[in-house]
Amino acid sequence: VQLQASGGGLVQAGGSLRLSCAASGSILSINVMGWYRQAPGKQRELVADITSGGNTNYADSVKGRFTISRENANKNMVYLQMNSLKPEDTAVYYCNANEVRTALYTAVNLWGQGTLVTVSS
Repeated sequence: VQLQASGGGLVQAGGSLRLSCAASGSILSINVMGWYRQAPGKQRELVADITSGGNTNYADSVKGRFTISRENANKNMVYLQMNSLKPEDTAVYYCNANEVRTALYTAVNLWGQGTLVTVSS
């Protein structure tokens, strides 16, 4: 099972970006998918996550600005729509998948490779 994230880039403050993450492999189901970020010199932190049932959870710092979603037809895709971006949102964003069920095993806490988001002031 692999996670592939995309969509990062450079944007001015107030702008928007959309991150995408695709989980590939012989996946039967994924319980929770989410996005974390790590800014230089800081610990990795949860940005938002979403369960297979559509329940969402957001960091206080992004509530009202970011929206996480999963594709209805393909629950192995997760998106993060980021609006009203601020310089403090600058970080490497990582896709995460937890409780990934395959026919042979259940994997926990899988990470994608990270995608850089830079917000200029």
